Amino acid sequence: MNATSAAPGTTPDPGRIVLLTTSHRVAPGLLSWPAWQALRTADRVLCADGAHPQLPYLREAGIRVDEAAPAAEELVTSCAGGHTVVVVATGEGDPALTDGLARLAGSGRVAMPDLELLPASYDLPGARLLDLVQVMDRIRLECPWSSQRTHKGLAKYAIEEAYELVEAIEDGDRDELREELGDVLLQVVFHARIAEDDLDAPFSIDDVAGTIVAKLIHRHPHVFGDETASTPEEVREHWLRTKAVEKQRTSVTEGVPLGQPGLALAAKLASRVRTAGLPVPLPSGEGIGYELLALAARAESEGTDPEAALRAAARAYRDAIREAEGAGD
Repeated sequence: MNATSAAPGTTPDPGRIVLLTTSHRVAPGLLSWPAWQALRTADRVLCADGAHPQLPYLREAGIRVDEAAPAAEELVTSCAGGHTVVVVATGEGDPALTDGLARLAGSGRVAMPDLELLPASYDLPGARLLDLVQVMDRIRLECPWSSQRTHKGLAKYAIEEAYELVEAIEDGDRDELREELGDVLLQVVFHARIAEDDLDAPFSIDDVAGTIVAKLIHRHPHVFGDETASTPEEVREHWLRTKAVEKQRTSVTEGVPLGQPGLALAAKLASRVRTAGLPVPLPSGEGIGYELLALAARAESEGTDPEAALRAAARAYRDAIREAEGAGD
C-alpha cells in the first residue's frame, strides 16, 4: 500500500485515479510497461466487466482485480489519503464514471484525485482491418442476402466499384475517394470470406494477404534484397523479370484479361509487345475497330492511357451537353 497519513493541520492527499484503456485489436496481456507498473503499484484495481479479456492475464500476473463499478463519489473517496486506484476501462470506456468525475470536478465540492488516462495498448497501422474482417464474418453468418452470395454473383460489383473508384480519383474528391476505396476493399474481404466456405479449396483473408505480401517482397529485391534500383525504369525491369520467372508464361498475352474495356485491352497488348521487343506490326484492316486499335497503340507508346484520355474527353462532352440543355431553359 502506498497510502500516506496526512500530518495534523495539512490537507489529505486526494490520491490518484488511473483510467487504463486497452485495444481489443491487440492480443490480451500485451500491455505497455507503464501500464504494468501502474497495475503492480496500485492500491486497488477495478473493472466493471467480469468478462473483460484482460482479466485472466492480469490475475495470472498476480494482480488482484475487483469486479466493481463504483460511482464517481465512491471512487474519489477510496483514493483519499494518497491511494492509487486503477480502473480497467470496459469496451464502452465507462462513460458514466468519467461523466460523474467531470461533474464532481466542476462542482468544486471535493478535493479531486489526480486523474490519468493511460493507454495500455495501442492499435498498429491497419488495425481497423481486423474490425472489417469481424464485421464481414458476422454479416456472412447472419444476413440472409450476404450468406447466399457467391464469387460469380458478386463479380459485377467488383467491376462497378472499381469504376466508381476511378471516377473518384479523376474527380479529385478526397471524401469520395476514401469511401470508394472502402467499397473496393469490401469486395476483397467479402470474396475472401466466401472462399472460407468452399469445401474443396478453402482459403481466408490471411491467405490472401500472405500471398500478396510474399509477391511484393519477391518482386522488390531492391527493397528487401541485395539488388539496387535508382530509377522507376529499373524498378519496372526488376518487376517484369521476377514476374516472368514466377509465371513461366509461353506468351506475352497470357494474363491479359480479354473482358476489360477495348481501349485498355488494346493498350495492354501493345505494351506487352513493346516491352518484349517483339516485331509484331498492327493488323491491317478496314473499319473503326482497327483505327481505334492503332490509336490505342499510339497512345500507349506515348505514355498516355487511352481509356483515361477517352473518359476525359467524354466528360467534357457531357459538360457541353449539360450546358446546352441549360441554355435551352
